[in-house]
Amino acid sequence: MSASLALDSLTKVFDGAAAPALDGVSLTVDAGECLAILGPSGSGKSSVLRAIAGLDAPTAGRILVDGADVAGVAPERRGMAMVFQRPLLFPHLSVLDNVAFAATVAGQPKREARADARQFLELVQLEGFGERPVTALSGGQEQRVAIARALAARPRVLLLDEPFSALDPELRTDMHALLRQIRQQLNPTIVMVTHDRDEAAVVADRVALLSAGRLLQHDTVERLYTRPVALAVARLMGGRIELPGEVRDGVHRSALGDIAAPDGESWPEGPGMLVVRHEAVHVSTLEAAVPVGMVGVEVVVADRRARGPRAEITLASGEAMLEAEVPASRPLVVGQRATAHIPRSACTVVPLDER
Repeated sequence: MSASLALDSLTKVFDGAAAPALDGVSLTVDAGECLAILGPSGSGKSSVLRAIAGLDAPTAGRILVDGADVAGVAPERRGMAMVFQRPLLFPHLSVLDNVAFAATVAGQPKREARADARQFLELVQLEGFGERPVTALSGGQEQRVAIARALAARPRVLLLDEPFSALDPELRTDMHALLRQIRQQLNPTIVMVTHDRDEAAVVADRVALLSAGRLLQHDTVERLYTRPVALAVARLMGGRIELPGEVRDGVHRSALGDIAAPDGESWPEGPGMLVVRHEAVHVSTLEAAVPVGMVGVEVVVADRRARGPRAEITLASGEAMLEAEVPASRPLVVGQRATAHIPRSACTVVPLDER
């Protein structure tokens, strides 16, 4: 129930469009892996998924499943199953018959199809719901049925198009746990579209970050956060610290001071933007010693913003500005002097241009 997937220079140009919806996207998904396709609205996320499913024909490029190109294969013969943001269940069928639909259409006897469907209802924790009409279900239950129906088709690749975005936060957390359980039991290959980087971090092994139809970076969530390859990646992943400067002899020199590349890494010489995740910045008293592996910078608290149990603070060091988070109970006030500790391991340099 799992297959490898590869996109080779996938391109999609819609008639009359000024720019391609997809511009040479290439990536691979290992069998049993979960890939999240992440990006803002209009980045091409759904275009990738629809091309994989066969709902839209690519203008150019290949879609390889276990090494075989399926770009010209009919959707129903690709071995794909897709779950949309809306469950799209058949209202005239019971829960059980919705899940058994694919097998029934394929010619399997109804009794056998229903028996097979029950195991997938159990998998999505809806045992005993089979005889209910789908109109009697909650939104979260409807989406569980949609997932069970997709899995019952035994797809080689399971496609999820923002399936949890319409659910409230608690239900989304439940669905993320369900997805982990499904992966443990069935090990399916999954490609999931989302606009939520936190969701991508929870469910995916790797993330493909898209912008304006181009693939910016295909990597683990941790590396997208800590080792972005471009300024656009850092910004799309919520980065808030950018320090323009220049790298000379492996040291980035900016208004913040001199910061050397982490051990084992090298930064390209010349102009570059130092980026650091704000979560990595620690704020201490002015007299605090600088721990090994940290860079200590004297700062002044320039702004403080309440965010529930946390507070976001802006720190000024001359012309350089830093961002950090602290517990809301931390007695840091605007105008107070402090020391910002920045782990060298959390620092990286990206090109100054934004292409």
